[in-house]
Amino acid sequence: MTTMKTNQSFWQRFCHNKAAVAGLAVMAAVGVLAIFGPLMAGNDPWDMVQQPFLHPMQEVGFALGTDTMGRDILAGVIHGARVSLLIGLVSTLVSLLIGVTLGAVSGYFGGWIDAALMRFTEIFQSVPSFALALVLVAIFEPSILSIVVAIAIVSWPPVARLVRSEFLTLRQRDFVAAAQLAGQSTLRIIVTQILPNAMSPIVVMASLMVATAILLESSLSFLGLGDPNHMSWGYMVGSARTVLRQAWWMAVFPGVAILLTVLALNMVGEGLNDALNTRLRRKGR
Repeated sequence: MTTMKTNQSFWQRFCHNKAAVAGLAVMAAVGVLAIFGPLMAGNDPWDMVQQPFLHPMQEVGFALGTDTMGRDILAGVIHGARVSLLIGLVSTLVSLLIGVTLGAVSGYFGGWIDAALMRFTEIFQSVPSFALALVLVAIFEPSILSIVVAIAIVSWPPVARLVRSEFLTLRQRDFVAAAQLAGQSTLRIIVTQILPNAMSPIVVMASLMVATAILLESSLSFLGLGDPNHMSWGYMVGSARTVLRQAWWMAVFPGVAILLTVLALNMVGEGLNDALNTRLRRKGR
């Protein structure tokens, strides 16, 4: 019953933020496109299926027109949703795994371990994220794997710092002392006692990190460092930069897809922050 009430109150607080609900609806639509869209798309995004520079709605079956090579823009936008979400989610999970692990160890043990791990973290933070990702992808062959690894490497330091600060606070709590007196191992205390109590800010940050990862992937693809075997929104915008006046729709539609997805993720993040923020919860009472 307590869990049901907690979940109900969480969803009530989340749904109270109309922008967050709208963002969740947009993300649900993007998710459906990513999963089932390629099955519904009539054309392969790489196939030349019509004459080049076909205007939107000019021909039946080509609602968003065609590009410089006669490829279906709608098919490209649909297939690009899968690539963007895949890279955004996987790179975020990898960066969370790295950041949470290092942050938890640093915050729990403190001392020289904390100092060493934070200096290591500062090395990555001292280099601009996009520049480092650009160099990493350029060194290796551009692919979904290399892009995921590059984005994960540049994204984990803020997570580590957040988790460290949470652990520095929570390790002083009575429930941690009680777990230590009960003879629980350090790993069990970290995983089952402290980490669950630090999940709220991590969840909020994760939603924002997915948006940042999608922007990074789009920027890399725009510069020609995307996976050449998979259509992505960034690649579509990049391929249209030389014909913006002649074929505006080539850049507008994938650009709007990026804008809506990133904006929706940020609105969902704000909604999660409001719903999980214990201070706001107490004020509501």
